[in-house]
This record gives sequence, C-alpha cells and structure tokens, in this order.
Amino acid sequence: MTMEFEKQSSKFIKPLIPTPPTLRHYKMGSIDELAPFMNVSVVLFFSGNRNRNPLFFVHLEKSLEKTLTRLYPLAGRYVQESRIIDCNDAGVEFIYTKSNIKLQDLIGSEVNARLADEFVSFTTRAIYVQVTDPLLAVQVTSFECGGVAIGVSGTHKLVDASTLCTFLNEWGAMNREENETEFTGPGFNSSSLFPARHVAVLVPLPPLSDDDMVNKYTRKKVWFSGSQISKMKAMAVASGKSTCRLSKVQLVQAIIWKALIGVDRVTHGYRRESLLYQPVNLRDKMASSILKDSCGNLWGVCATEPTMLETTEELANLLNDSIKKTVNTFSKSYHDSEQGRAVVLDSLLKTSNIPESTNINMIPVTSWCKIPFYEVDFGFGKPVWATPGAVPKKNTASLMDDAEGNGVEAYIVLEAKDVPYFEEALDANVLGA
Repeated sequence: MTMEFEKQSSKFIKPLIPTPPTLRHYKMGSIDELAPFMNVSVVLFFSGNRNRNPLFFVHLEKSLEKTLTRLYPLAGRYVQESRIIDCNDAGVEFIYTKSNIKLQDLIGSEVNARLADEFVSFTTRAIYVQVTDPLLAVQVTSFECGGVAIGVSGTHKLVDASTLCTFLNEWGAMNREENETEFTGPGFNSSSLFPARHVAVLVPLPPLSDDDMVNKYTRKKVWFSGSQISKMKAMAVASGKSTCRLSKVQLVQAIIWKALIGVDRVTHGYRRESLLYQPVNLRDKMASSILKDSCGNLWGVCATEPTMLETTEELANLLNDSIKKTVNTFSKSYHDSEQGRAVVLDSLLKTSNIPESTNINMIPVTSWCKIPFYEVDFGFGKPVWATPGAVPKKNTASLMDDAEGNGVEAYIVLEAKDVPYFEEALDANVLGA
C-alpha cells in the first residue's frame, strides 16, 4: 500500500502568555554562530489506541501554547543581519495529518528509514534562514490503527538534539497536566554560557536539497541488536587487537567508519586519509556544571587525527583515544572562563576550517544514544520507536538507541549508487553475529 497523507489542519501556535519586551531579543552564542544552517529533526511513534479522544491534537495545541511560554525563543524568528532571535511570538508551525497505513506496517518495513522524513513538515533548509521562517515545526500524524507520530524539526541555529528532547519532555509533561508549576529549568541559556565571538569560518557547502535527498540520495538503516554488540565486544577482546574497553557507540561508529572508507575508496579509485568527527554534549562534560535541561547549542567537537588505518579494531581504538582526550580536556575547563570557552571554540574550528577541497575523507557521525527520547510521554504511553531525521549531507551517520536500550540503530545518508558498495564494505561477520 502506498503511504498517503491527508492534511487536516495547519496553523501557528503562539505562547499562551506574550513574551515581555525585556526578553524580545535573544542573542546568539558562539556555538550557535558555528552551527550549520540545517534542521535537527526527530520523529516519535506511539502505539495505537482506538479509544483515544479524536480531538487529542487540540489538547496538544493547548499544552504547546503553555510550553512555548516557557521556551519562548522557539516561537520567534531568526534575524541573520544582527544574529539574534526576534522573540516576537510569531509562532511554531503545527500541522495535523492522517495517514492511510498502520503503525506496525511502518515499523516493520525495510524502507522505514526513508519514510521517516515524511512525518516532519520540513527537513533540509536553504543555506540562510529567511526572517519569516518558523524556527520550529511540529507535525502530528494519526494512523488507521490509532497510533500517532509526532515529528519535530527545529533550526540548528537555535537547537541541538538535547534541546529538542528537553522541549518534547516539557511539552509531554504539560500535556499530561503534571507540570503546571513555574518552570524551574534554565531555559535557553547557551548564549550566556558561551557568548558570541563573531568568528569568521570557511563558508560551508549548502545542505543537500529536499529534491536531491529524494531523487539522488537515500538513507540506509543498520540495526545492531544488544546481543550482536555484546558478541562483537567479546570477539574484539578475544582477538587481542582491542586495546581498550569499547562502548557500544564506539564499536558501531568504527564499523560504520570502516564501511564508509570502503565506499570512498571505490568512488575515488584510491585510498584516502580519513577522519571521523562528532559532536560532544557539554552538559555533563565540563568542570563547571551545565544543567542537563539547558537549552540551545551546547556541544563541542571531537575529531580523530587523519589516518590510513582501516580495520575495525584499529579505528575503534583510535576513536576511544580521541574521545577520552577530548572529554578529559573539557572536564578540566570551566565554561565561565576565557580558557574554557576557548577550548570549546577551538574544538569547533578544528573541522570548520578544513576546506571542502582537501584530500581528506571527513566523516561526520552524530550519536543521540543516551538522550532520553524514549522517555517522552504525552499521556498515551512512551514511544515504541524514535528515529532522527535525515542529515542533509553525503556519507553522514546518525546513531540512536533502539527501543530496548541495549542496541543501536544507525542511519547513513548515501548516494543511491553507493549503497551496494556500503553494504559490501560492511563486515559480514558483524551483520551475521
């Protein structure tokens, strides 16, 4: 059956209480300045309930109004010239749709990785956000079985994955009417923690367009079950080639890295040096505490050195050494000191200022593992599946916990013609473990 959507309503949801003039302008911080012009998206799927009030989406709209009163920059608009968020309460885009399929058909489908972006109202973005563009969009979809999908997409200039999760958990609590007291979280404070520096960086290539993402590129999903990961860890230890205790994320990253090295070799006709870089959540990594529900962009970057290594064990060891070194540096730095802010900025600039024309195979990997998307509860249970939106950049990978919490789902954006090379490069022993 072809999946179809029927739009039921579309509107802009504004904060219940107008944002006061004293909070009208939210200044961007130094990390916000370096965040790419693209969107961060996630879709949460909730199991069916035919007894659910058919007007449940109206309740979601009302609770969203209350949530935006607390997290008001989300309802504003970005002003590129002055690098501020105009907190004008223009609103968050809210779309309610119905789909003709059943939730179980989607979750059990082999193509669900490619279909997930149908549940967010916007995915990629032109290189500059227009002053009239909403900064956050919500799409609520009802399935025939009574299941629900809630897709949220926000500009990376304002939010990171942890901010999206904080927003969703806050909205969920508000929808359950369990969080009517005054908001005690810090809200959007990233710019006060890391003030703007107006740093000049190389202009990045624009993200892939929506048309290219549909017609030229695809998103491959690889699931590593908890039992697979345990078996692979044991094999690495038994081989004697692993020099450290690997996390599940490091192991999966190394496997994906190795496969993408194989793709790069085929497409270029020779072996290039490669490096893997990834964002590191600063909320629990610095010497001075940053509260876990702080909102805004609060991440540094961990990048390996360029390497010609290519076995899974070698890459995993290099990853482990790099993340330990980066986290150790952050853990000795105070975010409210000039030295600490310089450390974070330097980590961002290390990859931002590498020209796209360089002959290094740069592989970005993002891990959302341990970010509690599976704890979001709007009053109709916790998600049965959570998936990140596609990153509009070739040969990128996004990792997320599976529903059980022990496995990892990896989503890789590939040019369609490269998919066979990627599948061939994946270690057959890994997939058969």
